Amino acid sequence: MKVWIDQDLCTGDGLCEEICPPVFTLLDDGLAYVKDNGEVLNNPGGSAQMASVPVELEDAVTEASEECPGECIFIEAD
Repeated sequence: MKVWIDQDLCTGDGLCEEICPPVFTLLDDGLAYVKDNGEVLNNPGGSAQMASVPVELEDAVTEASEECPGECIFIEAD
């Protein structure tokens, strides 16, 4: 599974970070970004930077996507 965030849709609520902090983080700009092996993918972010999701975190990433008020988290199957 891979995941990315559309920062244009992000509302900055931080629910994704609360649900799955190993994969999601909020930066100083108030927007959420994905992390891949601890590295924040924010240059440029969006669909250009997808993070691989460890199998043990797939359920949490799916939950974060479902709970996101901005509907900005996108999941792609490997």
